[in-house]
Amino acid sequence: MDYLWVKWLHVLSSTLLFGTGLGIAFFTWMAHRTGDAAHIARTTRVTVIADSVFTAPAVVVQFATGAWMVHVLGIPYSTFWLGTAVALFFLVGVCWLPVVWLQVRARDLAREALARDGVLPTGYHRVMRWWFVLGWPAFVGVMAIFALMVRKPT
Repeated sequence: MDYLWVKWLHVLSSTLLFGTGLGIAFFTWMAHRTGDAAHIARTTRVTVIADSVFTAPAVVVQFATGAWMVHVLGIPYSTFWLGTAVALFFLVGVCWLPVVWLQVRARDLAREALARDGVLPTGYHRVMRWWFVLGWPAFVGVMAIFALMVRKPT
């Protein structure tokens, strides 16, 4: 496969990953702020789908294209910028996987609230606190990966 095509896929998937992640975070947070169980249930239903359709495949493409380019270029993983970027990639993943589960849980709790009295339970607010806390290191980690990929500091 041609290196420039793989690099293009890598850049495209990073854009998709970051953009979708930021969009999901924004719309989920804005829905949460309303306190409206119906709005939250609708929004989180869509964000869970978006994570499945866009984010998860972009993660796989990122990993595969990055590993392929590293192999083709012969760059050792011990290179500072690359090793740090890979470590951050896995740190972001460690934050993102629970966030996906938390989004599913928030969606389910909002649906349950709708079926009862429309009042969001305490568990929903606990889920969203964790979602918020885990989202920050993931967001900062992705920003740092972009900086490392562009700057390639020694």
